[in-house]
Amino acid sequence: MPSLLGGITARIVPAGRLRVNALEVAGRDAGEPVVFVHGNVSSSLFWQRTMLDLPAGYRPVAVDLRGFGDTDPLPVDATRGVRDYSDDVAATVDALGLDPVHLAGWSLGGGVVLQLLRDRPGSVRTVTLVNPVSPYGFGGTRGASGTPYDDLGTGSGGGTANPDFVRLLREGDRTAGSPLSPRQVLRSFYVRPPFAPADEDMLVESMLSTRVGDDHYPGDTVKAGGWPGVAAGRRGVLNAIAPGNFRLDDLHTIAPKPPIGWIRGDSDQIVSDTSMFDLAHLGALGAVPGWPGEESRPAQPMLAQTRAVLDA
Repeated sequence: MPSLLGGITARIVPAGRLRVNALEVAGRDAGEPVVFVHGNVSSSLFWQRTMLDLPAGYRPVAVDLRGFGDTDPLPVDATRGVRDYSDDVAATVDALGLDPVHLAGWSLGGGVVLQLLRDRPGSVRTVTLVNPVSPYGFGGTRGASGTPYDDLGTGSGGGTANPDFVRLLREGDRTAGSPLSPRQVLRSFYVRPPFAPADEDMLVESMLSTRVGDDHYPGDTVKAGGWPGVAAGRRGVLNAIAPGNFRLDDLHTIAPKPPIGWIRGDSDQIVSDTSMFDLAHLGALGAVPGWPGEESRPAQPMLAQTRAVLDA
């Protein structure tokens, strides 16, 4: 199956520090621009059917973040949170002359578009969040206010990724032979079983476009003394959304304040209060040995955290 659906075109856009791969709909070079930002271990290819379904009067553009798809794989400085990504999106918006834009972000992309909103509110018409990462990051926090477990970011970062999934991603595994292969992760977590996406082969190729290593996915690993033994590092995507590096609890201070829509699937197992990718929740299930208990390492209440920030 070809990567691009009929009606979708791709081009490389020189955008400041790097060249960004952007998808567009053929013949739709006018109208209010809508910029789509994908999630982790994916690419702009995931947005294609949404782009094609967008009503007349809008100009859809989907970008590949650095380290994904066909955008230049510059290293990710996680100490900046997701600003390497959001700055790249902003540079692409400027290069294409799209300002102001509607922004749509899924998962990691939700954090990216919120960071762009935080930094350039005058450039944003509206924001649509699809199962967005918590504004307090991913992993290692407690309560609706996103209080970190400790100053190290224990329980978050590159070391939280499953090593077998990372290995199979690096090897370019396209089979369904392991429950941790990209194809099976797509089937089990990106969608709700038994739903089978019509574009599965294309979506798997999109996942496999992820650059694997310390500078990208999952990022560098830092050991910690407390359970689960890992903490936030300084490089790569999972460290970029670690709570010590990424925190957006001041969105209520921006001006102007555009409308923000939050869309969430009620069966989501990735960004949820029972995330199968949160080591604290997995510890409570007995899947990660040595969990010290709810008082010390509670699961992250991702939905309450998002609601608290958006309602402020």
